Amino acid sequence: MFLGFIITVTAKIFAVYVPQFIGNSTSAIEQYVNGEITDIAEIKSQLYTNILYILGAALLSALFTFLMRQTFIVVSRHIEYDLKNEIYEQYQDLSLNFYKKNRTGDLMNRISEDVSRVRMYFGPALMNSISTITMFIVVIIYMVSKAPLLTLYTIAPFPILSYAIYKLSKSINRRSTIVQEYLSKLSTFTQENFSGISVIKSYGLELQTNNSFVELADTSKEKNIDLVKVQAFFYPLMALLIGGSNVLVIYIGGQRVISGEIENFGVIVEFLLYVNMLTWPVASVGWIADMVQRAAASQKRINEFLNQKTEIKNKNNNQSTIQGNVEFKNVTFTYDDTNITALKNISFEIEQGQTLAIIGKTGSGKSTILELIGRLYDIDKGDLLIDGKQIDQINLKSLRKSIGYVPQDAFLFSDSIKNNIRFGNNDATDQEVIEAAKNAAVHKNIQTFNKEYDTVLGERGITLSGGQKQRVSIARAIIQDPKILLLDDCLSAVDTETEEEILSNLHKISVDKTTIIVSHRISSAKHADKIIVLDEGKIIQQGTHNQLIKINGYYKELYLKQLSEKES
Repeated sequence: MFLGFIITVTAKIFAVYVPQFIGNSTSAIEQYVNGEITDIAEIKSQLYTNILYILGAALLSALFTFLMRQTFIVVSRHIEYDLKNEIYEQYQDLSLNFYKKNRTGDLMNRISEDVSRVRMYFGPALMNSISTITMFIVVIIYMVSKAPLLTLYTIAPFPILSYAIYKLSKSINRRSTIVQEYLSKLSTFTQENFSGISVIKSYGLELQTNNSFVELADTSKEKNIDLVKVQAFFYPLMALLIGGSNVLVIYIGGQRVISGEIENFGVIVEFLLYVNMLTWPVASVGWIADMVQRAAASQKRINEFLNQKTEIKNKNNNQSTIQGNVEFKNVTFTYDDTNITALKNISFEIEQGQTLAIIGKTGSGKSTILELIGRLYDIDKGDLLIDGKQIDQINLKSLRKSIGYVPQDAFLFSDSIKNNIRFGNNDATDQEVIEAAKNAAVHKNIQTFNKEYDTVLGERGITLSGGQKQRVSIARAIIQDPKILLLDDCLSAVDTETEEEILSNLHKISVDKTTIIVSHRISSAKHADKIIVLDEGKIIQQGTHNQLIKINGYYKELYLKQLSEKES
């Protein structure tokens, strides 16, 4: 950018020479017309020389202007690249609480539209600012050296312009912020509705959704029009002031040529050219001010997220080795976004190679246990130990790399099935991908597709059925070969026969793995080494399947109910 500054100054110095040579040519013609020079050859020589100087200065100015753009614009693209990466890294570091409180469309808008506006400041706005300042300084110095009083009259409208820009910029900044906020709201609305289009169609709410969008779009339009109304003052005001300067140059300058205070008419021509050379710089002042204000508003929105501190911090930078022993000691946890206490004084232990099943009603805290083991949240009270160590003292990356997590709502990317499975292990071979799919009982389904494992899925895996999505997610977790396998009700969309096949395969491959299964089905839990039953965040029963079916309580009731449903 410093090099760009030097190049910009050089470009404008060469540009300023052009009017001087045109003024000299005009003065030479005036002298010939007045009879002060009678030799036509001498006039031609002067004009040819000036033409060469004009061409040379113009070409050098063009060359340096090209280099000016190559420095400032390229640098601004690098800044855009760095800023987007910084924001994206921050997004990845922030906890789930952050995503519960902020909407996806707004997050997307800040990393795209807001960053683009900041880039415009570091690129075109800064480049034109330096260009404008340089042009003003060089031109004004030269004009003062030629005709000080005429210069004073010429630049008289500029202070008025500066004051008007100052007042308008404040209004633009305020309105730009509002426009950006509504742009985020529009992005959020459309993103959510495109993701939930199947629900909208199922309920026949297309018209209602469209009306809501139109209402939001109309409000956004009005806010944009409010901004444009203020921006619309810039160019007419500048045209008026530049026109006024031209009138003053012709009138005052003409009088001074007539009175003999200015010897050559060429000076008036130079002044007119200089005033019109300042037209774009003066006009760009408004555009620059607009860009600066928009960038300031966007950077403020970006900083709101960049300044947020992640709640989940990696306190150990050394790699940790995970065996798979998990222990909860009097753990209590409350979601701060809803203030719901999901777990209340929970205690249990599971050793490496064992399988734990968690049963309970909806909202009893089953999924919360898995989220705490993955350290997606930090506990409020008690101790959560992995291999006898406090979970927050274990290297966060090591912990998460040792966990295979299949969430309740299976999420697949808009990529091939092969890459979705390989997401759990980028180095996996095709054979390992197929083996993982077989263990997840989805291989036969994939073979029926035209492109088999190369089939590209729709957004969020919409191409597949619910059961197929769950099984691909299981394959993704298996291929990672984790020490701890967390299955969050991930067999709810498959039939009993397929469930049995998957559980049988999991039993074989998880001999030395700690497995935790969250389920509403007794069939998924009955083979576990230990079963705990949750209700409103508390453990109300625990033991093996054979132990729990002999005790009156929730587990036995659920077992008998599901057994009768199966028989019927």
